[in-house]
Amino acid sequence: MVRLGLEVGSGWPASAWESGGVRLPSPAMSRFSPEACHGPLLESAPRRLRITDETDLSAWRAAATATLRALLGEAPAEVPIDVRVEWVREHERFTEKRFLFAAEANADVPAHLLLPRTRGGPWPLIICLQGHTTGMHVSLGRDASGASAAAEGDRDFAIQAVERGFAALAIEQRCFGERSDRRPKGHRLEVTCHHASMTALLLGRTMIGERVWDVRRAIDAIEAFPEVDNRRIGCMGNSGGGTITYFAACLDERIRAAMPSCYVCTFKDSIASLDHCADNYVPGILRYFEMSDLAGLIAPRPLVVVAGREDPIFPFHAVERTCREIETIYARQDAAHRFRLVVGEGGHRFYAEQGWRAFRETTGW
Repeated sequence: MVRLGLEVGSGWPASAWESGGVRLPSPAMSRFSPEACHGPLLESAPRRLRITDETDLSAWRAAATATLRALLGEAPAEVPIDVRVEWVREHERFTEKRFLFAAEANADVPAHLLLPRTRGGPWPLIICLQGHTTGMHVSLGRDASGASAAAEGDRDFAIQAVERGFAALAIEQRCFGERSDRRPKGHRLEVTCHHASMTALLLGRTMIGERVWDVRRAIDAIEAFPEVDNRRIGCMGNSGGGTITYFAACLDERIRAAMPSCYVCTFKDSIASLDHCADNYVPGILRYFEMSDLAGLIAPRPLVVVAGREDPIFPFHAVERTCREIETIYARQDAAHRFRLVVGEGGHRFYAEQGWRAFRETTGW
């Protein structure tokens, strides 16, 4: 005979069953939810490549690089870079060049290179990456039609960079702006990154891996422009742009400095705790790394982490904990002066004044 029914476990007060007229699940029923299973697994995730005081950093770096590349999925086949300049325009403060380059077969990337209209080049370059916005036009201080527009949250990265004497490269990331999902509306969600991210997984790839590849190809493409100092390349972005800034800096040492904004946190307290877009996820990454461990692939190069104290999707308490671990990693390489946490007293946005000040201090550019 099968006995039906649920028993209340010890430690659950009677008041737990009713709250404001809403019936809450019993302890046994709580095991029906995926969170009940995943929570303990997140807490006990092995982090097999966690950096400790005993870690041999040289050996760790080789293993971590190979592991991260594998986790991000199969790399695309390399094709000729095929840089095509579409037009050049002179503005009051800068020269703008729009060009295309080939990231892989059937994947062209539109890009805008801004060069200061001052003497003194070649200039250090800042690669500017937008997150879940309507596209790279935001980095250029424009709306989607191309008209000048104020960027909320200090997101006009390319304009900020060129006004500070840097060359700036705005590239369109996969799934945003000119590279958005173009299937008929009945076939897609409003979230433009979802389908491509899921398809990438079916193909043994990840969207993070594909976007990092595009950044690496952008660095290849910039060799066609002698106005840029290829020995001084930085990368910056907010939210999804911060994600790719961080991962690209891990895997491409040509990026000599990185300034990710509103991303660096713990996986456990951000994308494993709150609903985020599918393009944030790398299958199996917690088996090897928390986010702080990955900084070992960037150190001792300058790293400026920008965060909002009130950011609702990358909780600040976890940002602080992550950055304490990153500080330790940098200190082990006598590079504590090259790491900085910049905190803005607001939410999920970039904080230009504090961020650029720290960037100059850590790079000397």
